[in-house]
Amino acid sequence: MPHTAIEAQVEDGGSASKPQRIIKLSKTTDDSDKKGTNKRVKDIEICVPIVYGTIAFYLGRKASESQSHKWTVYVRGATNEDLGAVIKHVVFQLHPSFNNPTRIVEAPPFELSECGWGEFEIGISIFFHSDVCDKHLDLYHMLKLYPEDESGPQSTKKPVVMESYNEIVFPDPSECFFARVQNHPAVVVPRMPAGFSLPVLAPVENTNEKGRGDTKDHPLSQWFLNFSEADELLKLASARQQVQAHIVKLRRELSVIDGMPQPLKPASSYECT
Repeated sequence: MPHTAIEAQVEDGGSASKPQRIIKLSKTTDDSDKKGTNKRVKDIEICVPIVYGTIAFYLGRKASESQSHKWTVYVRGATNEDLGAVIKHVVFQLHPSFNNPTRIVEAPPFELSECGWGEFEIGISIFFHSDVCDKHLDLYHMLKLYPEDESGPQSTKKPVVMESYNEIVFPDPSECFFARVQNHPAVVVPRMPAGFSLPVLAPVENTNEKGRGDTKDHPLSQWFLNFSEADELLKLASARQQVQAHIVKLRRELSVIDGMPQPLKPASSYECT
């Protein structure tokens, strides 16, 4: 059963300040969980901030009416880091008038580019690695080709940018997922108590060892919106994770205390006269 989030649209203007949308995805307990082959880290949440959107360039008067704009739709890390450690592939559902309107991007960066003349809603389905979540996330984004201010001719140099910010939260992550992303710059992971150990794992197939999945040097990165709240939101998410880690530590200490034999109460003394 997919989870759905309707985007909060952001207009081009250099920066964007929007309240975050938090989407919680939980993994269904399967046989591997029951057998202990994919143990879960209880009372912990992993947060993955993402941005999805479109950038559209007007191709000028010489372009044909049916190919007036070139646009790119994408899912990127909020800080332009590679999301391949979390996302397996992304499906973009375009307007039926396009050839092969269902496009699957199986490796980061998760994006595609097209040319056209009309605005329409793009369906974005994000699928995660099997140890992350067995549910996929459905998002919807309105492709915007024309600026709100149409008082003058449209610029071929300044694109129309529409982006949305979301935080995807994974409660009780698997140990494999936790171990893979605990030092990942695109993921907010809590610090675990001293002595907590995780298994040493092989990397996921398409986590992009060459680092090509990040969008820091992307040719369109100069147009990516700067979410003014994003840094603060990341700090808040990190603080929330630290509190959860402390709760886990206290619960483990209490469980140890509960398992210890309790001292006998001293017998009551009565004075005889």
